[in-house]
Amino acid sequence: FPVRIFREKTNKLGFDLFLVHIAGLMDREKVYGYDDDTERFLAYQIAVLDWIAQWEHTPDVIHCHDHHTGLVPFMAAYCQQFNKLKKVPTILTIHNAQYQGQFGWDKLHYIPPFDLWKAGQLEWRGAINPLASAIKCAWRVTTVSPSYLDEISFNANGLEELFARERGKSVGILNGIDNDVWNPAADPMLEKQYAIRTVENGKKANKDMLCRVFELNPDKPLFTFIGRLVGEKGADLLPDIFYRTLIEGNGEINVLVLGSGDPQVEGRLAQLKHAFPGNYNAYIGYNEQLSHQIYAGADFLLMPSRVEPCGLNQMYALRYGTIPVVRRIGGLKDTVTDIGDEGFGICHDQTSVWDVCHAIGRANELYTDKKRMKEIRKFIMQLDHSWDRAAQEYIDLYQI
Repeated sequence: FPVRIFREKTNKLGFDLFLVHIAGLMDREKVYGYDDDTERFLAYQIAVLDWIAQWEHTPDVIHCHDHHTGLVPFMAAYCQQFNKLKKVPTILTIHNAQYQGQFGWDKLHYIPPFDLWKAGQLEWRGAINPLASAIKCAWRVTTVSPSYLDEISFNANGLEELFARERGKSVGILNGIDNDVWNPAADPMLEKQYAIRTVENGKKANKDMLCRVFELNPDKPLFTFIGRLVGEKGADLLPDIFYRTLIEGNGEINVLVLGSGDPQVEGRLAQLKHAFPGNYNAYIGYNEQLSHQIYAGADFLLMPSRVEPCGLNQMYALRYGTIPVVRRIGGLKDTVTDIGDEGFGICHDQTSVWDVCHAIGRANELYTDKKRMKEIRKFIMQLDHSWDRAAQEYIDLYQI
């Protein structure tokens, strides 16, 4: 396949981007999900290494992400055609250890020649496993939150033993958000922009707009779920959670859902609109502007995730003065502290209907304390989850 490297100049980022074009492989509608993904990702990795090997100077570090680039550390270290790169430090960042990109030995010929006695560096449980290979071969391994690093030692889709073995070279670095894009004081998508000192009026204006559009009561606390409607996010439980909460609470709260995913979950969430008019509504799909408006107008964000390596939605919510209601797991555990522990969020320990309903009840009780709500909103808007913090941690890591 013909390979072309494009240079994209951008003033906003402060550096140029280099894009790999492989006709027939990387010019498709989706990033992944194809039967030939193994060939596609290998072609991409080989193209990148070929290009880097042509540089006059070797790079300071090669930073890879997930299994899609997981064979780069192995190929840079052991494939003859990349000998120039064998001493270049490599770093792997794991965003989700459940996805590993395994494939059979019948596709070994796609990898450039190397000494076959090194084949063990590719193998995990009888197959070529790009994520496992990267964990073995990379100089350093990072996860996207400290707590997720702890969790994958006992829940990593078969890689638990390997993670435990390589823990010494691993570190958890929490992701950040773009404070320019997610800034309620300058967000052009909002009904009304607001800063910390004007948070009450600002959130009220945005909530009133949402309630007008989605036919909800603006005097009641507004709970929202924004994201993929899949089991990993706990979304399969949402219909039962909302039904029970709205039935038992006699319409004390409002619920607004924005998301798409499992068709069965989509259907059940859509049906609830007919059961609870005036208290519940859902937008099935994705809408960037609406997501900003909901973060600004909602009182509470629900994240009952079963797995959450980092999580960004809770950071967006905090930035907009919306209180997260989350399960203590992964990055949620690292970013949200319960009000019972002198924190600012509502936390629960399990992804179950009962746990989440109980957490919603606690949030509803908090909502009645207007003074404390105001204090928490102002406090959480000041929390720093920008990339500045994370970037410095990566810069320190690069000094290897």
